[in-house]
Amino acid sequence: MDRKVEEKEVEVVSQFSEEENEFLRSFHKNENKPLKTLIGLYKGNYSKLIGSTVFFVIKHSPVWLLPIATANIINAATNKESNGFHVIVINIIVMIVLMLQNVPTNFIHTRLYSRAIRYVEAGLRGSLVRKLQQLSISFHKEMQSGRLQSKIMRDVEAIETLSSQLFISLLNILLNVVVALTITVSKSIIVFFFFLLTIPVAVAIIVVFRKKIKEQNSEFRKEMEETSARVMEMVELIPVTRAHGLEKQEIVKMETQLNRVAEKGYRLDMVQSFFGSVSWVAFQIFQIVCLGFTGYLAYKGKITVGEVVLYQTYFTSIVNQVSGVITLLPTISKGMESVRSVGDILLAHDVENNKGKKKIKDIKGEINFENVVFHYKDNDKSVLNGLNLNVKAGETIALVGESGAGKSTILNLVIGFNKIDSGKITIDGLDIDKIDLHSYRKHLAVVPQNTILFSGTIRDNITYGLPSVSDDELMRVVEAANLTDLVKSLPDGVDTKISEHGGNLSGGQRQRISIARALVRDPRIIVLDEATSALDSISEKKIQIAINNLAKGRTTFIVAHRLSTIRDADRIAVINGGVCKEIGTYEELMEKKGEFYKFKQLQA
Repeated sequence: MDRKVEEKEVEVVSQFSEEENEFLRSFHKNENKPLKTLIGLYKGNYSKLIGSTVFFVIKHSPVWLLPIATANIINAATNKESNGFHVIVINIIVMIVLMLQNVPTNFIHTRLYSRAIRYVEAGLRGSLVRKLQQLSISFHKEMQSGRLQSKIMRDVEAIETLSSQLFISLLNILLNVVVALTITVSKSIIVFFFFLLTIPVAVAIIVVFRKKIKEQNSEFRKEMEETSARVMEMVELIPVTRAHGLEKQEIVKMETQLNRVAEKGYRLDMVQSFFGSVSWVAFQIFQIVCLGFTGYLAYKGKITVGEVVLYQTYFTSIVNQVSGVITLLPTISKGMESVRSVGDILLAHDVENNKGKKKIKDIKGEINFENVVFHYKDNDKSVLNGLNLNVKAGETIALVGESGAGKSTILNLVIGFNKIDSGKITIDGLDIDKIDLHSYRKHLAVVPQNTILFSGTIRDNITYGLPSVSDDELMRVVEAANLTDLVKSLPDGVDTKISEHGGNLSGGQRQRISIARALVRDPRIIVLDEATSALDSISEKKIQIAINNLAKGRTTFIVAHRLSTIRDADRIAVINGGVCKEIGTYEELMEKKGEFYKFKQLQA
């Protein structure tokens, strides 16, 4: 691992709690080793798991001792010895006592292991959520939200299931096999070696099927992630689908995807079923042979009738446990695949590195672009090609140009969402690469082109992230954003609940709430990306006046296709080919009769 990657890992770890740090260290240390990664996740919980194991052994002891008691009772009944009755009574009493202790010891065992597993499950999801908040906007644009949801919910659940199987089922299997073989070897070395013959058979079956099951599990998981992403897209597109009468096409598209999942699931089921069938037949045959073998030994007088039952019971236990391991293989394979899937997020290095950078307490808002070159990862062509642009503190500058000219890219660079390829961007003379972006964004407000609202009240959406906003301040912002009439018309005013994405509001109302959210922060830098695009002409005019008033003394970037909305900007920059072709006031550019003049004529 090179030095740069190591530095990124240290930065990621430093932004998490100590428990989350352990999760990250486990993934970094044991990359491509899912079992070691899983064990590492439980660091700090080992004492609970050890305690759980101790009580598991105690509570499970009747299962191992019952065959011995059964053999003792059978031998006592068949041998007709004088103390036979006492032997029968003592064995029965001992077994009843052992059975009764299962209740308290099982409670303690479950309490210990469940606390460990459930808290690790919650912690792992918390780590994923925190890491998603740290990852760059570029990462989120490339990774579909449905896939992320699948990783957080489905994959973590699969890891929890794997943990339960490993710490409970596998522990049970291991202890049962060890006890059975230990008692057997103490009584008959011949029968012991016969029992050992099951091991190579089990290994052979696992080796034959393991790779195929792993492949099918991997394909099924990826198809499920794709389906989750498609479902979220379908739900988001329902209004568009309904509006254009495309329900049948969308249904066919989803059914095709669901059929692909069904096909992958079918293949996985068939492999697992054939795997289980082969293993069951093999071990049932072994069990029958064992009965014949021990029966022959009893016939020759080398063992007692009770011992036939004892060995048959233990061999049945061994066969069941080995079959259990084989049955668990698909679950283990699925869990290991999920560990790798979660690692896609926790091992991602595309994060903002703010460690050791200068924190900004106050800001004036002077922003300077010097020969800035930028291109997106999925495109070799540069969006910005040596852009030079100086924006003075408190200045309102509008960016105009054709679609794809780089206007939104400039806004994303101002926010710090993307990193430039070359050149320099400075904030009040400070290189943006050398400042703490988190502290910088506290002085910045953004109104995106696509309004983003969440389920809650209008107050919640406007004051999002702010600990306390007075009613007077809130109402001032409501009035400035031209929301007064809307608020008065609602039954609970600003405390009226809105549905998901503000579905019960008009587009203009949603956009004005988004503008109010930006204004309430009293920012030094305002970024407006088509902020008035969803407003009617009357509301747009009122909002424009409010924005002009509030923009005084603040650096404001405006992107708008309707040139009438930017007439009052201090300067207008025409962006074309990734550079600033023209810049000046509205009147200056109109008088120049250059590119801006041509744009204006087209909209006349």
